[in-house]
Formats: sequence, structure tokens, C-alpha cells
Amino acid sequence: MHQLDLFSTPGIPHLTEAAVAIPNVKVKAGSPKAAIETSSVPGKKRGRKSLKEFADDPDLIMELDKIILDKQYYSISEVAAMFKVNTSLIRYWENEFDILQPKKNRKGDRLFRQEDIHYLKVIYHLLRERKYTIEGAKQKLKEDHKLAARNFEMVQALLKVRGFLSELKDQL
Repeated sequence: MHQLDLFSTPGIPHLTEAAVAIPNVKVKAGSPKAAIETSSVPGKKRGRKSLKEFADDPDLIMELDKIILDKQYYSISEVAAMFKVNTSLIRYWENEFDILQPKKNRKGDRLFRQEDIHYLKVIYHLLRERKYTIEGAKQKLKEDHKLAARNFEMVQALLKVRGFLSELKDQL
């Protein structure tokens, strides 16, 4: 009687021989099934990005100002794409900051208004550009979120002037 091996694939006699042909694959010994463990690809890093990696795009807020917000509501995936962050980070910021309160539909999906996106810009500016901690940003917004928003707008206006002057200098 012929015994059926459920863990082998047709055409590949032994898993260890197949693993030799696949790059970046290690075979764990000691198991009759020879479980495959993939090694990390060189240069790739697992886990959360560091703030240095996020600082690659310092003009993100400037790009966001150029985007015309013509819709009344934006989904969390659209907002996350605008800020180039994960949706989980947007949800985390929603839990941490009281000023950020998007509406939710019956299904529970978050719907961000233009006002919420403005608050996200301020939060992003404090956390990623000014390098505040979560607690420091909370305290700054709690003291006077209108003052923080006004300071943010002044900084953005100055950055626009700086960009204009640098373009003018390049043309000379």
C-alpha cells in the first residue's frame, strides 16, 4: 500500500532540496517536516520607522496646503495617504488628542472633515517637524490650541515666503 505524504509538493521530492534553490531561505533542522524560515532581506528593517526616516519629506505640510480639499468627508485611508502615515497612527492620534474627533458612520468608519484635517496638520507639525513628545504636544494644544494653530499658520506662511525667495534666487 502506498502512503500519501500531505506535506510534500508534487514534483519536489524533498523540501530541503527545494529550499536550497530558493534564495534567502533557511531550513530548520530537527523536524521531520523541515519547516522553512525566511531570513530577512538585506537592507530591510522590520518594525516601526524612526523619526529620521520620516524626516525625509520635510515639505509634506507644504504639499498638503496645495491639495484642494473639495470633499466634505474623507476616509481614514485617504487622510493617511495625505500624511504618508499608517491608518493605525491616525487612530492613535485620535485617541490621544481630544481636539481630533472625526465623525463615525453607523458602520463605525471614521469620516474626517476639513477641520479634522487641519487639526491633524497641527498635530503632525508638532510631533514630526517640531519633535514634540505626545505629552508635550497634548500640553501645547491644551494650553491654547488656537495659539498653536496660529503659530503653525505663521510658520507655514514663512516657509512659503522662503520657498518663493529661494526660487527667485535660483532664477538670478
